[in-house]
Amino acid sequence: MGVGVPVAGGAGPGLAGRAAAPCGRRRIRARALTCAEHSAAAAAAAAGTQAEKSKRTVVLVREQPQAATAVALIYSETDSCACALGAAFLRAGALHRTLGVDEEDPSLERHFKGHRDAVTCVDFSLNMKQLASGSMDSCLMIWHMKPQSRAYRFTGHKDAITCVNFSPSGHLLASGSRDKTVRIWVPNVKGESTVFRAHTATVRSVHFCSDGQSLVTASDDKTVKVWSTHRQRFLFSLSQHINWVRCAKFSPDGRLIVSASDDKTVKLWDKTSRECVYSYCEHGSFVTYVDFHPSGTCIAAAGMDNTVKVWDVRTHRLLQHYQLHSAAVNALSFHPSGNYLITASSDSTLKILDLMEGRLLYTLHGHQGPATTVAFSRTGEYFASGGSDEQVMVWKSNFDNVDYGEVIKVQRPPATLATSTGNLPEVDFPIPPGRGRSLESVQSQPQESISMPQTLTSTLEHIVGQLDVLTQTVSILEQRLTLTEDKLKQCLENQQLIMQRATP
Repeated sequence: MGVGVPVAGGAGPGLAGRAAAPCGRRRIRARALTCAEHSAAAAAAAAGTQAEKSKRTVVLVREQPQAATAVALIYSETDSCACALGAAFLRAGALHRTLGVDEEDPSLERHFKGHRDAVTCVDFSLNMKQLASGSMDSCLMIWHMKPQSRAYRFTGHKDAITCVNFSPSGHLLASGSRDKTVRIWVPNVKGESTVFRAHTATVRSVHFCSDGQSLVTASDDKTVKVWSTHRQRFLFSLSQHINWVRCAKFSPDGRLIVSASDDKTVKLWDKTSRECVYSYCEHGSFVTYVDFHPSGTCIAAAGMDNTVKVWDVRTHRLLQHYQLHSAAVNALSFHPSGNYLITASSDSTLKILDLMEGRLLYTLHGHQGPATTVAFSRTGEYFASGGSDEQVMVWKSNFDNVDYGEVIKVQRPPATLATSTGNLPEVDFPIPPGRGRSLESVQSQPQESISMPQTLTSTLEHIVGQLDVLTQTVSILEQRLTLTEDKLKQCLENQQLIMQRATP
C-alpha cells in the first residue's frame, strides 16, 4: 500500500514540497523582437536563471504576424533578474520598441518545488483544488491550489512514475510506473492505494473513461489494456502495435480509444468490437502523445519529428499540420472550449495554438531544459506544465474575458466541430520563429451571448450527444462494410483461380 506524506509548503528552501507563490513577481514592460531574434527570449530566460538561480523567470512571446515581430513579456521575481534579462536582450539587439502588457496574456500564477528529478506528468482534479504530478523520483505529489496549503507526497511505486490521471469525479487518482504497475490512490492525507501489475513492461499512460467505470493503460509491452475501475478487473487487450505504446485515451463519450506508438502510427479503436478502426501513418518518427478534441470528432498527436497533427476521426482526413518546435513534442492538451491547443517540447518551450485560424498565439519560455508535460484544467482557466528542471508551473490562461465554465456547460457534448467551435481549417502550417497570430485577431471574434432555459439546454445536449453517437456508429459500419466487401472480393477471386486450375 502506498503512503501519503503531508509536506509543509512555503516554510523555506530546504523543505521539499515548497509552493512558491509569485507574490513578489514584477511584471516588466513588453519589448518587441524581430523574426531573426525570436530565439533571444530563450537566451534571456537562461541569463535570468544564471543571474539569480533561486528565483523563477518566465519569458512569454506573443506572436504578431502582421508586424513580423514577436513581443516578449518578461516576468521576474527580482529586479536583478529583470536587469539581467534586459542586458541579454540588449546584447541580442532585440530592444527595438516598447509595447504595453496585455491583461489577456497567459501569466505564471505559481510554481511548486518538491520533486527531486524530472517531472513526467501533471493533471488537475475536477474542482481545481488539487494538482497531481509524477516524477522520475518515483514519488507522486498532490499540490493544493489554495495558498499556504500542505502538499502530499505519495510513495509506493518502486520506479519512475510516467503518468497520472484523476477520475472524472476527482475521488480517485491513477498512476502508472516503470515498475510495470498501476496504482489507484485516494488523494487525501492518508494516501491509501491499491496496486495491480498491469503490464510486462513500463506503463506509459493511464486514463479514466468519462463514466469513471473503465481505465485504459498503454505500455512498452506493445499493448493497450482496458480495466474495470472497480477491483481493477482486466477486461480486454488491444495488441496491433509493433513497438512501444506511449499513450492511450478514451474518447469523450467512451466509445472509442486512440493510441500512439513508437511504430510511428496512431490507431483508433472501437471499444465495443475491440477492433482497430483506422491507423494514421503520417508521422515520420515515434508518436509521443495523442488526445481527443473535446467534441470527440478530432484527435491531435505529437511526435518526435517535432510536429503536431490533427485528424478528423470520421473521415480520417488530416486537417492540420504544425511544425513549430525545434525539438520533439512531448505532450499536448486541448482547451475545453476546443478552440486552443497547448504543446510542450524538448526545446524547453510551451506553445499555444489557435485551432480555429490555424495559427500560433504564444510561445512560453519558463522551464530550464525540456518541457515534458502540460495539461489544461477542466474549465480551461488554468494550465500546468512540468519539466526536467523538477519544476511544476501553474499558469492562468487569460485568453479572453469569456466565462469558459458557462460556455462549456452549454456546449458539451457537441455533435461536430461545426456546432461547437466551427470547422477546423485544413492547413499545413510550418511556422518560422516570430510568425504567428496577434492577440487582436483573437479578440476580434465576437462571442455570442448564450441564454437558454436549463431544461432546454439539457435536452439539446442529449440530442446532440445522440447524433454524435449515430455519426460515429455509421462511420464504423462503413468501415466494416468496406472490409467485408474487400474480403468477399478476395474470396471470389480465389474461387475463380481454384476453378481455373481444376479445369483440365
